[in-house]
Amino acid sequence: MSSRTETIENLLRSALQPAELLVKDQSHLHEGHAGAQEGKGHFDVTIVSEQFEGLSRIARHRLVYDSLGAFMESDIHALRITALTSAERQARG
Repeated sequence: MSSRTETIENLLRSALQPAELLVKDQSHLHEGHAGAQEGKGHFDVTIVSEQFEGLSRIARHRLVYDSLGAFMESDIHALRITALTSAERQARG
């Protein structure tokens, strides 16, 4: 696991107390891409938290971005987010 992945996990766990969290570093799939050339990474995050209850998809994404704070600017070029409540996760199987 990369240190950036660990940092993302730590920031999200601290801010959102997720029941589930999976962070995948997909930077290797984007070699040669502008963000990769700048040294920033591409990540895929799946997070299940009750803090998403009643929030729109956009509001959930903003909450994730806010939780990552300055790390969004310094180390992340692209972030794919799947943000669910526990009930939504159960419904998906």
